Amino acid sequence: MSVTTPTQLCLQGARDTLPMLVGAMPFGVIFGTLAAASTMAPWQGQLMSLLVYAGSSQFIAIGLVAGHTSMLLIWLTTFFVNLRHMLYAASLLPLVAHLPLRWRLLLGALLTDETFAVVSARLQQSDRSATPSSLRHLHWYFLGSGLAMYLNWQLWTLVGLGFGSAFPQMQNWGLDFAMVATFIAIIVPQLRRFPYLAAALAAGSLSYLLQHLPYKSGLLIAVVSGVCVGMLASRPGATQGETA
Repeated sequence: MSVTTPTQLCLQGARDTLPMLVGAMPFGVIFGTLAAASTMAPWQGQLMSLLVYAGSSQFIAIGLVAGHTSMLLIWLTTFFVNLRHMLYAASLLPLVAHLPLRWRLLLGALLTDETFAVVSARLQQSDRSATPSSLRHLHWYFLGSGLAMYLNWQLWTLVGLGFGSAFPQMQNWGLDFAMVATFIAIIVPQLRRFPYLAAALAAGSLSYLLQHLPYKSGLLIAVVSGVCVGMLASRPGATQGETA
């Protein structure tokens, strides 16, 4: 039986995001632990997770705050780190273009690497099996995935703030591999399509060539370049279909 009601779609989005929730858990605890050990008050660390909600930017900001970096430089750094989300949003525009502004603002605030991967995989399935009218309701699936990730991040940030010192070696538990494995399972089947293959090759090549750049900026350049290549390859007139 197909999943069609808003509640069903929300719950399915949350269920499909479960491996990402497990993978994000140690990072949330580690961030909370670092925030508690920094010059920030605990409530400020939790507020950062509530309002910023961007793991990589939050880790960078914590380090910059500890180094007494100016607020302007912190803003600029985190802005460039998060630029990839604009590309994510552009690729998901067909899913949300018909929605009112309040919906688009909400889903934009909930958009992360993990939710983008889960929703993109669902869209690929829907392209093959769903009717155009049913696609108009997939924003509920997006909402379920996004809310699950958001609440998960808040929970583990709070745990890290309160109890992180009790788990000093949590980063060595290997729980983050659940997220890596899920990304692999989502991405590999899509490499049969030329835009995804082109994006993967561009991002992978640049990531290797630029790995010696400071602050892992090479990885950021690789991600942004890969997304741009994928979007260009997806334009009308570009090579479509599956690879041999």
